[in-house]
Formats: sequence, structure tokens, C-alpha cells
Amino acid sequence: MKVKLPADPVIDAEVDLGTNADGYFLRARLNVSLPGLDRQVAQAILDGAHQTCPYSKATRGNLDVAINLV
Repeated sequence: MKVKLPADPVIDAEVDLGTNADGYFLRARLNVSLPGLDRQVAQAILDGAHQTCPYSKATRGNLDVAINLV
């Protein structure tokens, strides 16, 4: 995307361990701050990263993940 990322990005990861009738499950929230970037550009970066990230690919369909631009 040829966008210079800010020098001070922040990613706050929260992971929950829950239970249901099938046993245990994990749920994750990534709260991301990219100060100084236009909100639409920042969201496009997050969306693209979520599609290409090896961790996202490995957990897709197995782990509920919410990525929030804050």
C-alpha cells in the first residue's frame, strides 16, 4: 500500500478462554491504534494484514477473532 506506518503503533491483545457444551474455546480481540493515519487507510491496512498474516491463516475458522481500530 506504500503507506508509512506511524512510529508508535499500539496493539493490545485480549484472549478469552470460555466453555460451552463442546468444551473449551478461545476468543481473541486485537485493539489496534495507528495514530496519525487516516481511519480508512488504517482499516485497509488491518484488513489486509488479517488476510495475509500466518497466525490469522492458521487460526481462521478455529478461533473467533475481532480486530478493532481504536
